[in-house]
Amino acid sequence: MLDIIFDNWLLLLVGQYPNGAIGGLAATVGLALMSLALAFPLGIALALGRISSIRIFYWPSTAVVYIVRGLPLIMFIFWAYFFVPILIGRPVGGAATMVTALVIYESAYLAEIIRSGIQALPAGQLEAGRSLGLSYTRTMRRVILPQALYNTLPSMLSQFISTVKETSLGFVISVHELTFAAAQINNILLTKPFEVFSLLALTYFTLNLILGGFVKLIENRIQIKRTSAIQVA
Repeated sequence: MLDIIFDNWLLLLVGQYPNGAIGGLAATVGLALMSLALAFPLGIALALGRISSIRIFYWPSTAVVYIVRGLPLIMFIFWAYFFVPILIGRPVGGAATMVTALVIYESAYLAEIIRSGIQALPAGQLEAGRSLGLSYTRTMRRVILPQALYNTLPSMLSQFISTVKETSLGFVISVHELTFAAAQINNILLTKPFEVFSLLALTYFTLNLILGGFVKLIENRIQIKRTSAIQVA
């Protein structure tokens, strides 16, 4: 396994770059970051629709969240792969297809995380903002959402860890991420599939262990601030 790492570490790290598209671990992390960044505003919009008393906002948002969460990610990858080129009238690369699928998929999960964060706040927060003369929109933007997003930060970071693992499904449409790089190495070596894919599993485990530790650190810092605020009050 060490020989595989020494001979192929650059392919595992960045794929064929600079002689081709960036891939490997860098592509995996990049896809996850880009997808969550693009899904974040959509998730906020869906979360606000889910708590809205206006039916025209509530029902479509609820339908989207339930449908997306009820289907596997691979379905959205296939739909994006076949329908996005038809919609825009030109071919789309595998990375763009994967980002499109992940944005749709992750926005539903982020929406539920943000919705739970909003509803966990005391009901008086919204009433206090309105009593100060703020509109519903400004109250949400300046009072409710900052608190809800801060409180749900560990959950959103945990969703990032899940997204890192989900990028491995990009292998089915030839996205040059970490799993694709491992498959390339396996095709070259032919006789060491157990070692190659054990190394792949170890890489994912190590990466997510580091990210999980970071999430725990953030969660502890938030808990300390909450405890300090309660003691001061």
